[in-house]
Amino acid sequence: MNLEAQESISEEYDLQQFLREKSLLVVNPKRKNGVILIKKYYAEFAGPGAIIGGCFDQDVCDAIALGKLSLLKPKNYEERRRAYLLRRQWVRLMKQITDNPIPRQRAQIILNQFEHWFDRETAAKIPDEVFALMVGVFPETIAGARDIVNRF
Repeated sequence: MNLEAQESISEEYDLQQFLREKSLLVVNPKRKNGVILIKKYYAEFAGPGAIIGGCFDQDVCDAIALGKLSLLKPKNYEERRRAYLLRRQWVRLMKQITDNPIPRQRAQIILNQFEHWFDRETAAKIPDEVFALMVGVFPETIAGARDIVNRF
């Protein structure tokens, strides 16, 4: 059974339940949704299809739901494997952003990406501190990049 067919019969988990249990779940691949996993020293974005929880996310302190978040429990090995690969793709995308040596550009790129993936209103709700943890800049750098965007 694949994740698409699973959606209608699977129990959905909410974010607070995930934070309590840290069980292995998949961000629904059929929705425009995702979750920012906030850890002690950094934050990660897990988009549609990515697996969260389990041994990789035991150090999650908090999380921010994006879009209409839907978390599903994978039913078998193949679904978990596919979801791990998608999580790895999301990590690689964030690495491409953080590889930019210029902090202001990293801030601008992450803001642009989230406005593209979701919308400007959703990106505006994410605190500067969280974006800063995602791309390794100071929150003031994110605030400055937002100011430039808001002027236009």
